[in-house]
Amino acid sequence: MKGAFYVLGVKLDDLDISSSVSAIEEWIKAGRSIPAKYVCVTNVNSVVEAQKDRFLKKITNESDLSVCDGMPLVWLAKMNGGKLRERVYGLSLMNRVLAVSEKKGYSHYFYGSTDSVLQNMIINIKVKYPSLKIKGSYSPPFRKLTQEEVDIIVSDISNSGADIVWIGLGYPKQEIWMYEFRKFIKVPVLIGVGAAFDFLAGNKAQAPRWMQNSGLEWLFRLLSEPKRLWRRYLINNTLFIFLLFKELIFLRSPFKVSPFPRQKEVLPKF
Repeated sequence: MKGAFYVLGVKLDDLDISSSVSAIEEWIKAGRSIPAKYVCVTNVNSVVEAQKDRFLKKITNESDLSVCDGMPLVWLAKMNGGKLRERVYGLSLMNRVLAVSEKKGYSHYFYGSTDSVLQNMIINIKVKYPSLKIKGSYSPPFRKLTQEEVDIIVSDISNSGADIVWIGLGYPKQEIWMYEFRKFIKVPVLIGVGAAFDFLAGNKAQAPRWMQNSGLEWLFRLLSEPKRLWRRYLINNTLFIFLLFKELIFLRSPFKVSPFPRQKEVLPKF
């Protein structure tokens, strides 16, 4: 169904949005199962953070789908001879899946962010997709969940009958959440989409299309939220370029198609 390539040891799938949606549909048609399938929307920041934490790399590399959310990753895919020509932007993937779901009757559950963001997002989604089936939503507390809360969440989502659970906790919280909860929640697919909840709720503005397509969305977001994002974009973007050239020049090509890398078992840090 897909071909994988690796950037700094992090798995990425050579699938565009249409092919990604098709893969998600296949999992929905296959029915609910444990563990659930999970999708990582992977960008340059994710790749760099995975160099610092082997557990985060393990989560992405064991995902059922790791899509390229970032033009630098798309460019590397093209250099690798892949078919990918556009980034699989988390918000675009979500909108495409919601549009298909409205036509085919797939249902959804939203987990993450605040109650107000969830409420506004759902209102806007219903305006755009009036026939969409929404089975529920949950805004978790900004602290570690108690076992009672975990049991309630697992029961609520599993019993909702949702086909897709969207997680908007931001990286890496949503990736860790998917990796852990997939073992208990009986749904076909979990998808982590980061800031997509805020965009759909109208809380944040998107970069112009030309900036997205030219690899400059990071600059727009940095100027919009400098205090929160300066480290991610100024430090991690620079570190990504350094590590990429280091591996390319001194070790091996970081974008060579290779068998799935074997890694030692790494336990969660909680």
